[in-house]
Amino acid sequence: MRQSVELDPVDLRILAELQNNARIPNKNLAAAAGIAPSTCLDRVNRLRETGVILGSGVTVDPDTLGRPLQALLYVRVQPHRRPLVDPFVDHVLALPETRELYHLTGPDDFLIHVAAESAQSLQRLVLDELTARDEVALVHTNLIFQRWQGGPLLPPTA
Repeated sequence: MRQSVELDPVDLRILAELQNNARIPNKNLAAAAGIAPSTCLDRVNRLRETGVILGSGVTVDPDTLGRPLQALLYVRVQPHRRPLVDPFVDHVLALPETRELYHLTGPDDFLIHVAAESAQSLQRLVLDELTARDEVALVHTNLIFQRWQGGPLLPPTA
């Protein structure tokens, strides 16, 4: 587990702004944080170097890419041992439908967020790519009707 990093209100403002718009120009980010652009750039670099900012990405609309059907697949692997888990993870991450993969506690071992072309392609994914594997004991599928994104992630307040 990483060590917590001490963040002041300016750092928190920078983090909030970047999470709302990772492409904000440094000049605008500095203005929003109330600091000089050079200071802002130094702070963003420090947040990257300390591991607070892990990267930035692009959000893609699955519908426009021909994958309008999204689902959450809860998967139980048995036996739940590393020699089976590692190849399973590699297999799932190599599937073009996979958006995210989580290793869980509780009755299910994995949660896979997928985006599929159709109900038939989702069925193929479950039957041919998951339940066909010897280590997969159960797949429970929930369709996603709508998704909302939470606000910026900031440290808990004291």
